[in-house]
Order: sequence, then C-alpha cells, then structure tokens
Amino acid sequence: MAPLNILVTNSLADRHHKAITTVSPDSTIISCDLEQANEYIADADILVTWGGMDIRPLHQNAPKLKWVHALSAGVESLLYPEMQASHTLLTNSRGIHGIPISEHVLAMMLAFTRGLNVFIRQQPNKQWKRTPVEEIHDKTIGIVGLGSIGREIAKKAKGMGMHVVASKRTMTTEIFVDKIYAPNQLNELLAISDFVVVALPLVEETKNLFTIKEFSAMKSSAYFINIARGAVVNEDDLIKALEEKLIKGAGLDVFVNEPLSDTSPLWDMKNVIITPHLAALSPNYLDRAIKLFADNLSRFIQHKEMLNVIDKTKGY
Repeated sequence: MAPLNILVTNSLADRHHKAITTVSPDSTIISCDLEQANEYIADADILVTWGGMDIRPLHQNAPKLKWVHALSAGVESLLYPEMQASHTLLTNSRGIHGIPISEHVLAMMLAFTRGLNVFIRQQPNKQWKRTPVEEIHDKTIGIVGLGSIGREIAKKAKGMGMHVVASKRTMTTEIFVDKIYAPNQLNELLAISDFVVVALPLVEETKNLFTIKEFSAMKSSAYFINIARGAVVNEDDLIKALEEKLIKGAGLDVFVNEPLSDTSPLWDMKNVIITPHLAALSPNYLDRAIKLFADNLSRFIQHKEMLNVIDKTKGY
C-alpha cells in the first residue's frame, strides 16, 4: 500500500506519533484543530476526529478519504446523509471507555448511598447533621444497554456484591450478569432495580426512551444514572419524576443541551448529582484511543477485518 496521509483533529504527543508510525512508518501524520484541517483535507486518506465534530465541510473536500475514525464511542455527528451514502469506512473507539465510566457510575452510587450528596452541601455551613445511609451490597443494578461499557459496570457492581440485571438486543450468557432482559422487557427490569444505569448509544430507537412512563415503572426508592446521551431521556419528564418523588434521585453526566442551562431545576435538586459530561475522561484516554486506532490501522493496511466498524444505517 502507498504511504498514507493521516489527518488528526486533535493534538498528539510524541508517543502517539510513535504508536502510529510503528505500524505505518511511511505515513504522514498531521495533527491540528478542525479549522486548520481545511488546509490538509484534500490529501487525506484517513481522518481521525471526534464523533461530536461537524466534519461535513471537510468530507466534501476530501476526494481521497477512505476512512474516518472517531476517537469517541458516539458518532452521531458523523452520520450525516453524505457520509451514510459514501463508501468512506467509519469506525469508532468503542471499548476504551469502560474503566473510567464504570468508576464514575460506582462513585455516583456510593455517593448517594453514603449521603455524600447531602454532606458536601452541609460542609460549607459547618453542619454536623446525619442523614440516613445505605449500602449498595445486595442491591440490584439494572444496566440498560450491555455493550463494552455496560459489561465493565456489571463487573464492578458484581464485585461490590450487587445483583446485576441488564437489557440488550441479543440474549447471551454474561459472566457478571444474573439475568438478561430483551428491550421489550424494559419495565420488568426497571421494576426490580435499585439503580438504573443507562449505557445505550443514541440512535433513533433510543431517543426519548425514558419518559414519565418508564420513571413510573421504577421503584420510588431507586436512583437513575445516565452516562450515555442526554437525548435518551425526556428531561422534562425526569424533572417531573424527581419533583413528584417517583424516583429517589438521579446522577447525570449528560444532558439534551450542554452545558446544562443555568435555569434548569436540576441544579437546585438535593437528590441530583450533576457532572459536566466527563464520565469517560481519564489521563489514559488518548493513549487507549490511539492504541486502538494503530491496531485498526495495521488491519487496514493488511486488508484484514477491521475493529468497531459502524453500520452507517443503524448508527452503531
């Protein structure tokens, strides 16, 4: 294969360049921001970018482009009609997010059960006041979407002595999951879960999946945790469910509009933990992402089966 021109819309450290050139020594690697990428896109064979970036202006000026790789798991901004109709290969970085996201979920569950959401608010006022606390041991976690992230959450939850149930499209035997539910059995999963964790991709079928109907199916003592995408949830219905105490609380890392509006009632709710879409972040993130890309680059060069190829009609 002829030397490749690889354009990356993110800064790379020397070790990242080395990981790529070890696989493809003759490749030219250019890393720059999205605006500067216009200068180089005409010669690019491969574009490495983020799934939330609008690359449509680049794509239409990229006659040589054979492959777009997302450094993220989500690729919703890359599924525009021209991309879907093209022969451009699309892959993502699914599989590298499980460790930080599962730790984030665990942190949220422990914060709620040990009352940290209350105590952190009391601390500036020097309040020495106890609140009822719980254990997550023996509680049931319901994971909605059992991909690589969901499996890592299941593994950690099982290690904490929890009962683990999950929903997924295909029935499989999972080492850390006690029971699998089909998507049409979602309400059965919700009814028995003490924690409901959403780990679904955002596709047409999952938009507004959680409405007041689903929150009403949950235990009034249950917590809802979303580390997937904000649009999976009807935010107004979630606010209503919290206000009417249909559920006990919510840990939210993602929102329909980000940053979350300062007028949102969610900010002032004592039973809500808000984090700014960082559950997947880690000092090791880009190292893992580039390692995955380099592995896929080797496969691309050798015409072997690629990892994480996106079905552009399904969106995952």
